[in-house]
Amino acid sequence: MLPLFAAVLLAAAAPPPPPSAPLTVAAARASQVGRWRGKLEYRDYQADKWFGLPVTVEVRDGGDGVTQLRVADFDDGPQTGVVRITTASMLLKDGVSESSVSFRKNRDVELSTARLTLQPGAGGPNRWTLVSEETGTDDDRPARIRVTTTRASDTLVALKEVDFTDDAGERWLVRNRTTLSRVGD
Repeated sequence: MLPLFAAVLLAAAAPPPPPSAPLTVAAARASQVGRWRGKLEYRDYQADKWFGLPVTVEVRDGGDGVTQLRVADFDDGPQTGVVRITTASMLLKDGVSESSVSFRKNRDVELSTARLTLQPGAGGPNRWTLVSEETGTDDDRPARIRVTTTRASDTLVALKEVDFTDDAGERWLVRNRTTLSRVGD
């Protein structure tokens, strides 16, 4: 009886485990590595309608802690067929900027640099919201582009919004969203 009592006292006297380190942009990015399946929905500006397409995504670790390769495939109908977008991205030295290059058949190569912000309230590598903001073009117009990616367990949702800079004022329009479920490593 006494040894059990002593063990309980020792356990109670042990210091609490150190608090876990706060989640970083790099850790949130790294948690996306794996295979995902879901749908890509986009807004057609002229028709003002949402269209959805099945999509598969694989995110691979570049092996250096900062580089990732993302391959997304979606079927864009009988005339176009399967569209593949391949993106290589690298987290820059500041730890909050990401440079990317994207390739897509019959399109110009896209280069971009975005600023990444991890929103308060992250609950570890499987529960967070990351906002990416950059200046570029969308629908052949100059725009500020914001992508808000939310991870909730095995679900990943990315919402793309644009604010066209060739018009007056600030007005963010939802452009597309991708909803994915994890299907493997």
